[in-house]
Amino acid sequence: MRLFSATIATETNTFSPLPTSIDGFKESVFLRPGEHPEDAPRMCTAPLFVARQRAAADGFTLIEGSCFAASPAGSVNRADYEFMRDEVLEQLRAALPLDGILFGLHGAMVAHGYDDVEGDLLERARAIVGPKCVIGVEYDPHCHMTLKRVRNADIIICYKEFPHTDVVDRAEDLLTLVLRTLRGEVKPVMSLYDCRQIGSYPTTLPLMRGFVDRMTALEGKDGILSVSAIHCFPYADVKELTGRILVVADGDKAKADALATRLGEEFVSMRGKTMPEFFSPKVGVKTGIDFNDAPVVIADPADNAGGGAPSDNTTILRELMAADAQDAAIGPIWDPIAVKLCFDGGQGARFPLRFGGKIGPASGQPVDAMVEVTALARDCWQSFGPTKVTLGDCAAVRIGGIDIVLITNRTQALGLELFTNLGIDPLTRKLLVVKSTNHFMAAFGPIAKKVIYVESDAPLARDYTKLTYTKIQRPIWPLDAETTPGLIF
Repeated sequence: MRLFSATIATETNTFSPLPTSIDGFKESVFLRPGEHPEDAPRMCTAPLFVARQRAAADGFTLIEGSCFAASPAGSVNRADYEFMRDEVLEQLRAALPLDGILFGLHGAMVAHGYDDVEGDLLERARAIVGPKCVIGVEYDPHCHMTLKRVRNADIIICYKEFPHTDVVDRAEDLLTLVLRTLRGEVKPVMSLYDCRQIGSYPTTLPLMRGFVDRMTALEGKDGILSVSAIHCFPYADVKELTGRILVVADGDKAKADALATRLGEEFVSMRGKTMPEFFSPKVGVKTGIDFNDAPVVIADPADNAGGGAPSDNTTILRELMAADAQDAAIGPIWDPIAVKLCFDGGQGARFPLRFGGKIGPASGQPVDAMVEVTALARDCWQSFGPTKVTLGDCAAVRIGGIDIVLITNRTQALGLELFTNLGIDPLTRKLLVVKSTNHFMAAFGPIAKKVIYVESDAPLARDYTKLTYTKIQRPIWPLDAETTPGLIF
């Protein structure tokens, strides 16, 4: 058997003022065939990583394609997307004949002229390989599960966890099902239920935790091969933005339809109940300071680079400064110019630094302060479950009792290395402020004595009715009170 694997991935916030070009991919993941590291998968490359490890034992030949992935931001430059797409498709043609394909995709990528990038890629790939080649795809649950994608793939599996700590496990599932299909052991059919809703569904909270556990328990029984909950990515103005339930069954479409409908109706019943409570920055900081144990983790989802925000908003930092917070650390703040100035000054330097507040009105005003450069580090990384994410060159500066982590490669707070790279021990801090929606919970949740979520004035509003959608299919909750959920595939 011959399998091909490749990745083209980013999560596109169509409201973001930050365009995504080829440089964003080169900064994060830009790997040609054979260049993927052996140590761990990178963003959305788990199918290739897993297939490489299993090829010999499972008796197939793996043909590696290119892997391109960028940190979330605005729409991708059209020519740059077409360049990456055409490179992967040319590799696909050169690899023929093929029995199967393993694509590692995010699922919420938008390029100028292409609202459904993944659908475009899959449609073109199917035209090249024909109907008999088994196409398997792994997606992030914050994707747009369009009908074009479902029609052009044989097996689709999304990560189940949010934070996404199960990317390798789901890639293992995908590869196993592709191989079982090729061996004639199963005949996958898919069913898709449209819940007609926009929401956030952290699996670290009880309601969604229970839902995912029940989904997982259904797999491998009574002909059910896989179940995926599609959360949607709220910060994209595209037609098929919505939460959906996807079921893959062994040959029995009626059974898949029935389960997708049952789970979809349960998902609809959870509307408005799955997000944590949010506080204003002022109340959040005061609550953290007054709490009688440490560390307290304060999350700023509205300035989450993982959702396409700049990660340079200064509002919560200003609240920390106004409250004269002690034993506090905040990160990451994306400001490559400030990092360069810190390196120019050198460790131990004290000088007036302007940082943050650069990209637009939602970034707030820049901070002007006398800072002490406490640490500098080149080419830093942080871990996120089994994956590694680059931070680039980093600097830590101190203002009073607050340590601030400045980074050059824009990304959200994921692993403790965000702080430990620069000699900041998270366990010794009273307050840890992290710019992230929920992925931080994988590393910071286990050490936190309390977690506080704040709603700052950064661009990723948690109230989705504040977003100016123009393309989204209506009606949809919470924009509309009455909706019509139902089976669509």
